[in-house]
Amino acid sequence: MNCELAHERIVLAAYGELPDEQVHELDRHLAACNDCNQEREQLQALKTLAMAYPVTELDPNLVARSRMRLEEALDAIPPKRWYERLGQRVLNNFASLQAAPVAAVLLLIVGGGAGTLGGYEYAAARAAHSGVGVTEAPMKVAALPTESAPQAEPAEIANISSIEREPNSEIVHVTYNTVTPQHIQGSLDDPSIRQLLMLASENASSAGVRDDSVGLLAAECRAGHGCQGEGIRDALMQALRYDKSVAVRQKALEGLQPYVGEDMRVRDAVLEALMTDSDARIRTAAISILEPVEADTSVRQVLSTVANSDHNPHIRTVSRQVLSRAPEIQ
Repeated sequence: MNCELAHERIVLAAYGELPDEQVHELDRHLAACNDCNQEREQLQALKTLAMAYPVTELDPNLVARSRMRLEEALDAIPPKRWYERLGQRVLNNFASLQAAPVAAVLLLIVGGGAGTLGGYEYAAARAAHSGVGVTEAPMKVAALPTESAPQAEPAEIANISSIEREPNSEIVHVTYNTVTPQHIQGSLDDPSIRQLLMLASENASSAGVRDDSVGLLAAECRAGHGCQGEGIRDALMQALRYDKSVAVRQKALEGLQPYVGEDMRVRDAVLEALMTDSDARIRTAAISILEPVEADTSVRQVLSTVANSDHNPHIRTVSRQVLSRAPEIQ
């Protein structure tokens, strides 16, 4: 058994979902692999930490409301046109057309013509909606510096292409793409700017854009400018947990630092980073951030586990130092 498969089975075993015959095989691997054994201990500590909190009872109407929203979304989907149905039939029967080359060629030609017609109708509809002709070039909309930024609907935004902040100013320039790139500018307090920054923090195609957006959001949180639990703070916790860039996770952690004492969700996100993050610098920074709330039972438990069993000697040493100063912190 390799370590990758062992990590998957460790999770299943922790929750009693692993068959007995695989449990014995996993135990043999753990007896010979120190890294995987430490992985199991860390997972068990995290599970113990999670069990320390009461389970929130969900609203009985949540499922009903979700189903209603799903049905409404399905009803809002427009019916397929004739050329779309024809194209789907061509794709579904492509395998059988290999036995009839002439028919296949004819149907492909018809499908290509239908696709061209459909593309023209789609372009015409888009042009009619935006108020320009099909042959006219799309316009790039830029807000004037003296005007407030236009409201951007998330459903119309494809991605964020760049973010720039004016030196020594609260003005931020955000370029985002719909069908064509667009640009707005406004203060960091502007709801549209904040909405775009939070959207940019989830931009999977550009690590630079995510770095810029998370950096600005973290700066707003450190300055105490409207960093509520729902919104910017949630975006930073999401970046800390799942972003692949170490720099982005580092900035998210710095932005969450002022709220680790008052927000239990932030504290749990930082504890999770301490237990599972792949970068030692972020884990060390997480310990430093947790030090003021070390008297918390869950924080003390995680620090004790890390101090005794973490594979990184530096992390173990820092955790022990924090634990040794516990009486002074209390």
